[in-house]
Amino acid sequence: MIASKSSGPYFTPEEYLQLERESSVKHEYRQGLVFAMAGAKKAHVAIVGNLSGLLFNHLRGSGDCVTYATDIKVEFLEGSIYYYPDLAVTCDKRDQASNSALIQHPKLIIEVLSDSTEAFDRGEKFSDYKNILELEEYALVHQKQVLVERFWRKASGLWLAQTYRVGEKVELASIGFTCPIEFLYEKAEQFLEDQG
Repeated sequence: MIASKSSGPYFTPEEYLQLERESSVKHEYRQGLVFAMAGAKKAHVAIVGNLSGLLFNHLRGSGDCVTYATDIKVEFLEGSIYYYPDLAVTCDKRDQASNSALIQHPKLIIEVLSDSTEAFDRGEKFSDYKNILELEEYALVHQKQVLVERFWRKASGLWLAQTYRVGEKVELASIGFTCPIEFLYEKAEQFLEDQG
């Protein structure tokens, strides 16, 4: 049985990790509650694939940073939260030295929005991610239209926002990456509801 936000059993982090080892479905964990993750639509899968390839090629040979897509957990707040971001980049040697299927020190996290996750990704999840000290940048990529929202943390701790639309270049300053926004949506255009 999996918990919902309003009811269900409390899971310890150890019970959650055991569930993940045994389950064919991925789950996220937030302070004792476990949430099954829904399957992704074609646009979502295409966008994640594009981003993964672009970031992998950009970071190739850098030696310090690694891109992880879809199946890597991010653990933080002393094991009280485990999320599966669509993409995460870590440049931390502690993450690279570990053999586990999780990272704890991402520099960049990207989520591709869907109807069922958008409110959570931009609300509670983003609020939770802000607790990761090494996190410098968070990006939300829309899958119904060509639109990217980028948030970055200033040295003061204040988060700033920028939006990118059709014809613009997306910048992910934390890893020195820039590309036309259309590259993120290649092979996904036919699945978009609003291309403007």
